[in-house]
Amino acid sequence: MKERFELLLSLKTLEYEINELLIFSKECEECFDLLQEKLDSLHQFMTCEDNVSRWDSWGTDELIVSHSEKVRDASVRAACSMEKHQSKRSCNHELNVSEYIETLASTVKNELEEFGVDGSSKVVFIGSGAFPISALTIASEKGAAVCCIDIDQEALILGRKVAELTGLQSAVTFTSEKADEVPFTAEATHIFIASLVNNKKDVLNGLRKAVQPSAKIILRYGNGLKSIFNYPFERDNLNDWSVASSERGEGIYDTVLLKKKIHTSTIVI
Repeated sequence: MKERFELLLSLKTLEYEINELLIFSKECEECFDLLQEKLDSLHQFMTCEDNVSRWDSWGTDELIVSHSEKVRDASVRAACSMEKHQSKRSCNHELNVSEYIETLASTVKNELEEFGVDGSSKVVFIGSGAFPISALTIASEKGAAVCCIDIDQEALILGRKVAELTGLQSAVTFTSEKADEVPFTAEATHIFIASLVNNKKDVLNGLRKAVQPSAKIILRYGNGLKSIFNYPFERDNLNDWSVASSERGEGIYDTVLLKKKIHTSTIVI
């Protein structure tokens, strides 16, 4: 029982500190550094073996679930605010986005190799955000054409500016339309769904008729303790999709590769 209260206290503390730092950062830009440190510590918290063990024991507790969702709401707002801050700093030449891409490329490269992204690929990135480093890395490292989708208009404007700064504006496009309404989706070879995208099942339902059978859907998510930063994904009722591969590790999110099922009808004579 003691571990339950330890976990509950940790979740309440995380939520409070993240929300307070969000308020502070609006008043003082230097507080974004503190907010970044807190988000980094959140990632460490999610992968700590002791915390994972506590979650395994108490993760279904009603109060634990409620406060974990509150932490996620706070951390998602914080991550989006941080991305906009980083994007604005890049546009003001206070942050070298090219160096940022080079640093991230080393961590993303294996993922791109695993899923077969190359120069001939056409990639849709759903939930690209205001500082679309993953999407820009795909275009920069692999030379692939990328279509970024986000419902946040300010994020799209900032994303375009960052793409222009990196000289990738011809390879990376931006839109707020739903993925199934974008013509590029029908030609896409790969579709990435960001871990901070909510209602992943709804997104998949929309993609079902829009994508070609050979398209690879790379869905990032976080279940269990990782759901305090990522939106979760349950694999039940995946009638139109098959799981091609799945990866769970010590990263801040997990990944599942989905492919559209080809339904064949049987004719009875």
